[in-house]
Amino acid sequence: MTASPIEPNSSDPSRFRFTWSEFSGSLGDLGLFIPLVVGMTITMDLDMGVILILAGLMNILSGWLFRQPIPVQPMKAIAAVAITEQLTEGELVAAGLLMGVLVFALSGVADRINRLVPKAIVRGIQLGVGLKLAAKGAAYVGALPVIGWDSIVLAFGLSAFLLFMLTRRRQPALLYVFMLGFVVMALDQPAVYGDLHMTLPDLRWHWPEASAWAGGFLKGALPQIPLTTLNSVIAVCALSADYFPGRGVAPRRMAASVAVMNLVSVPLGGIPMCHGAGGLAAQYRFGARTGASVVMLGVVKVAVGIIFGGALLGLLTAYPMAILGPLLVFAGIELARSARDVAANTRHLTIALVTAAFIIGVDTWMGFLAGCALAGAFKIYEATRGKSSSNSGIDG
Repeated sequence: MTASPIEPNSSDPSRFRFTWSEFSGSLGDLGLFIPLVVGMTITMDLDMGVILILAGLMNILSGWLFRQPIPVQPMKAIAAVAITEQLTEGELVAAGLLMGVLVFALSGVADRINRLVPKAIVRGIQLGVGLKLAAKGAAYVGALPVIGWDSIVLAFGLSAFLLFMLTRRRQPALLYVFMLGFVVMALDQPAVYGDLHMTLPDLRWHWPEASAWAGGFLKGALPQIPLTTLNSVIAVCALSADYFPGRGVAPRRMAASVAVMNLVSVPLGGIPMCHGAGGLAAQYRFGARTGASVVMLGVVKVAVGIIFGGALLGLLTAYPMAILGPLLVFAGIELARSARDVAANTRHLTIALVTAAFIIGVDTWMGFLAGCALAGAFKIYEATRGKSSSNSGIDG
């Protein structure tokens, strides 16, 4: 993929631009952030206010340090296990702390890993994860009634609107659509606003009991390690280099950022967090071009978390899937489009497609291994063919 660089009229591409377009773009990752956070909060009885405050602070720091719309999102594998297998609070904290330590330990070799992993595999990761995100969004929409306020008809109508508005780059399309969701809630479920009241968050220290460390590692950290290493470090750095030529974030810095986020926020009541290629693709797609976008989003999260605290859970639970679904589809497609630049090379395309197929059919780790195996097989074949050609030349 040859991404469009920052607009040429920007004299300093690293400067902040506090505009509606930037803020609209920052909302691009909410299609993934909201469902995972709400699911974990409901399942584990967490404090939504604390989660938003800490996630918002990480948004602000990420935007300030990277000067790019690098997202902050829940760790997907840990979130999925927390929702489906109901991790204890201790296991969740242990998983987050362990991920912080492990990713920090890997940060010193992240640049070397980035050089060793073929670009075709990285593109395959982006393609596979992007298509899975799009499929998740489509599943949200498919489960809706055909007609109604929160319905398939509304989802398709909003998708058409987004497609039209995205051709007009100056229009903060996502901001309009996101705000529309609160209007739809008022029409479809007005009672949720009556339950909204000021509730201060309960910010306190959390530390896992001794028995929680094993479960946190086996059920949470272990399946998350490959996803974080590949998608939250290598793939997001590759996408950063595509979107911002000459200013791509180094894998070592990205890994260190993920580690610090978790070591600081998880013991205070936050959830395990990371950066992600899907979130960066979504935010860029909807207009985010500078670090100001995620700084503004972070300020909003902190303010809302302080003012409303845990009372936000009921509001976000009722947020229309007819809006979240299409946002997730658009985010997934944008990430998948990153693989276009390998289409011209049959061998690279094959590696990317096999990697993506295993990611979709099994998981990210198996996709990575399959891609590496195929890339290795191609290298062996090339070496064998080259040796044969050399021998033939000598014999002749």
